[in-house]
Amino acid sequence: MFKKILIAEDRDIMNAGVNQALEQLPKAECMHARYCDEAFLKIRRAIQDGEPFDLLISDLSFIPDGKDHKLTSGEELITAVKKLQPDIKVIVFSIEERAFRVKSLFENLDISGYVSKGRHGIAELKAAIAFVYEGEERFLSAELAHIRNDKSINEIDNYDIELLKLLAKGLTQDQIAAQLKESGINPSSVSTVEKRINKLKINFRANNSIQIVVKAIELGILDPIN
Repeated sequence: MFKKILIAEDRDIMNAGVNQALEQLPKAECMHARYCDEAFLKIRRAIQDGEPFDLLISDLSFIPDGKDHKLTSGEELITAVKKLQPDIKVIVFSIEERAFRVKSLFENLDISGYVSKGRHGIAELKAAIAFVYEGEERFLSAELAHIRNDKSINEIDNYDIELLKLLAKGLTQDQIAAQLKESGINPSSVSTVEKRINKLKINFRANNSIQIVVKAIELGILDPIN
């Protein structure tokens, strides 16, 4: 079982719950960090001391405290840690449930597990820790299992993401085609843009561009528009 675990979480009530999940781990040394910079420094120091952490459990969002921080989100922390210690296991424990964002954590940041802070969050966290340690497969909360086979996100590629960003700006198909061409993104013809938008309508079950953008935000493909 994991011997040295770091928990990056800024909420006391959640830290208490995580502690509860870890109490059953024999001889596990658990440390806490309230902010991403603090967590990164502890991981770096542990490596320098020759006693690296086996597992990082991290939230995705951290409440600002008025101080300047280099790393401000769980994604930024995981990215920095993976560069420093590629083989560390990472379990995300978060309220985030937007499908594309969760999927991207597995694909882009190579996390080992994702546990939703829902009604059964602590129980699932216990299961995730054992699962990640014992197996090569990745753990995903049962309530988010549909993400694995969700056509609306599994068929989205980088081209679609750029197209969605331009749609969110309210650009017409002609304007989108021109912007893609200017940015060196191919294909950039108006006919291709029209076909891809129609494909997004089908995938998202949307009737127009506004509904496409709303769905993309709901899935976590686009950030909310302020």
